[in-house]
Amino acid sequence: MAVRLEMHVAGRIEDYALIGDMQTAALVCRDGTVDWLCLPRFDSHAVFAGLLGTEEHGFWRLGPAYGADSAPPSATRRQYRGDSLILESEYDTARGTVRVTDFMPPRDGAPQLIRIVEGVTGRVPMRSELRMRFSYGRVVPWVHKVDTRTVAVAGPDSVWLDTDAETYGKDLTTYSDFTVSPGERIAFTISWQPSHKEPPAFPDPEGSLEATVGFWSEWVDHCTYHGPYREAVVRSLITLKALTYAPTGGIVAAPTTSLPEEIGGVRNWDYRYTWLRDAAITLSSLLRTGYREEARAWREWLLRAVAGDPENLQIMYGIAGERELGEAELDWLPGYENSGPVRVGNGAAHQLQLDVYGEVTEALHLAHMTGLNRNDYASLLQLKLIQYLEKHWDQPDEGIWEVRGPRRHFVHSKVMAWVAVDRTIKLIESGDADGPLERWRELRDDIHRDVCEKGYDKERNTFTQSYGSKELDASLLLIPQMGFLPPDDKRVIGTIEAIQRELSTEDGFILRYPTEGSDEGVDGLPGDEGAFLACSFWMADDLAMIGRVDEARRLFERLLALRNDLGLLAEEWDPRLQRQVGNFPQAFSHVPLIDTALRLTASGAYGG
Repeated sequence: MAVRLEMHVAGRIEDYALIGDMQTAALVCRDGTVDWLCLPRFDSHAVFAGLLGTEEHGFWRLGPAYGADSAPPSATRRQYRGDSLILESEYDTARGTVRVTDFMPPRDGAPQLIRIVEGVTGRVPMRSELRMRFSYGRVVPWVHKVDTRTVAVAGPDSVWLDTDAETYGKDLTTYSDFTVSPGERIAFTISWQPSHKEPPAFPDPEGSLEATVGFWSEWVDHCTYHGPYREAVVRSLITLKALTYAPTGGIVAAPTTSLPEEIGGVRNWDYRYTWLRDAAITLSSLLRTGYREEARAWREWLLRAVAGDPENLQIMYGIAGERELGEAELDWLPGYENSGPVRVGNGAAHQLQLDVYGEVTEALHLAHMTGLNRNDYASLLQLKLIQYLEKHWDQPDEGIWEVRGPRRHFVHSKVMAWVAVDRTIKLIESGDADGPLERWRELRDDIHRDVCEKGYDKERNTFTQSYGSKELDASLLLIPQMGFLPPDDKRVIGTIEAIQRELSTEDGFILRYPTEGSDEGVDGLPGDEGAFLACSFWMADDLAMIGRVDEARRLFERLLALRNDLGLLAEEWDPRLQRQVGNFPQAFSHVPLIDTALRLTASGAYGG
């Protein structure tokens, strides 16, 4: 059988499925190629980095054999097994049908990626092509046999391959060619282990599959949402769970880095960290759908991350609470569809974003209101955050979108500072904390008055992106959702309608703010970006709040239609190319999906 040596090309972003073990995650393309996997953590170096480069940077394809002059066949059908993170891909070939089951069992020892091939009909020739490259595709490991096992070693890392199929090496790649008949099952497992330690235990693929099915079944049973959008909500909840780092409770924004916001552009960022904003709104969605344990774990992560230095709150941390996330460029990777540079780390970690004080305080408030066990340090932290805001709320900052241009007085930042003070006042009024109540009530009024005087354009009847600006910003849609003003306030309605007019794409989705094409605009970056999916869900939320529920439902269901066949969303939607862009899957897209589903269900605004 000829061995194909032509370049593997990464699929479209929506062609990928997510599998994971709540400590790291892999992306599996429709053709059975694992193009992205970092081991042993979300933020570790990638073993397979073909997503951001070529086959030379690491991949693992498992699927029907194919000729040297043809492309790997894509799965005829694929789905998650029920409400789980177990991927099942079926291939109909001229010789029969075969099923490949991919999953990562919740970790009890070494991290594992398990792939089980099962014959369905006929006798189907199969091939596994495994090319491990450490350090984001830069390092070729030493691959050798240890008894029946194949191990790849480079520096501190080792990856072990276990399978009953025969394997052979060629061109720095490990191959296996075999045939499956109906009912026959052949498993492949890779396990990561520090290279200085003993080999990992031999895997038990079938036992691990059964345990993984049980884990997800039990977890989903805790979901309290049973409305008409349950399928979309549960898939989003599973995705959020998959993005949670189990040992600490930290939640990554996405499991990828540098998937571009504009194909061919430079807006490529590393999202494998815990943004306080993203994690706080994730906590809100988990609490509202019955997941108190995840909420408790996140609160404990937060308290550890900011311990000892709450006045210098960072906007993001490492998944174990690390503060230093230095940004670097990997110049040996060409980037997804040549969208460079590829970045690891994130230089925005030390930006001043005053809105995060509001998001964190809102999350702690919601935890308190829903009866999460009281934590005195959480209340103390909340008071310390307000003490900081009391002195700094009137400063310019980089805002919710992490602009790399000059600091401004962003309206959303001021609104969220108001939220922080308001929720802390409520905590004191409940008797669960002590603080200068009257002084902070005056502070709340001062912030509110400042925003309404300086952030509102009377002539256009809309709030603006920043003080003195004429530009709009989709974050203004959160004004009624945060309770800053009631939904029926004419200024709220005017802002919603202005954003619909000025920030909508032709297909009705919402941009974050105007970008300036080739010039550097408010965000200090060249180029454009797609419609921001979170903002589009916020619009649906606001439309429902002001009574336009049918319009809200139609927008929400159009947004649901943008999900890939497995129910996953990236950060943005490119209206020109009609495809998903940005890091994938994105917590900041799936959280507002859940929130909007809950609001529409409560209002009865759904079809059927």
